[in-house]
Amino acid sequence: MTILICFALENEAGEHFADLSDQLLFTGVGKLNAAYSLTDAVTRRRPDLVINLGTAGSPTVKTGSVVCATRFIQHDMDVSPLGFKVGETPFDPTPAVLENGRSVSGLQEVTCGSGDRFVTGNTPAGCDVLEMEAYALAKVCLKENIPFIALKYISDGADGAAAVDWPTALDNAGRALRLAYNSIKA
Repeated sequence: MTILICFALENEAGEHFADLSDQLLFTGVGKLNAAYSLTDAVTRRRPDLVINLGTAGSPTVKTGSVVCATRFIQHDMDVSPLGFKVGETPFDPTPAVLENGRSVSGLQEVTCGSGDRFVTGNTPAGCDVLEMEAYALAKVCLKENIPFIALKYISDGADGAAAVDWPTALDNAGRALRLAYNSIKA
């Protein structure tokens, strides 16, 4: 089975995934970078499974936890003045809420809100965790009919302290995500 492991940034993985370097894809930050990088990788490698690992903020999930995102919302897509729901892309038949994330035994399932902004308060409705790439990755996998797993390490509270908490949590994130990845492979 060919597995592609996607992180936004190398420092989210740290040295904890060095032995899997041939399976890693670092997409860059944001939905556009994530969509482009994964589409390019899918075209070249055609993986059997895509696993997204990374950090996320959450005002409700305990910092230091690893959760499994099974639903994805694009929280910064807002064309509501034209009658569309927040998260709905106008004239796109893809549902506003993607439900193609596979669950992982033993991990809490959450709804992941992706957006091209670092949230530090006023959590968007319907989101348990917030980050910047998973919706785009989930959509590419949905369109390409590739199974998708997204595991997120809760690095901060998506609040006023998030900008300080996120960078200090990165080493713990890589370690915890490697343990979670190993449990998938067991």
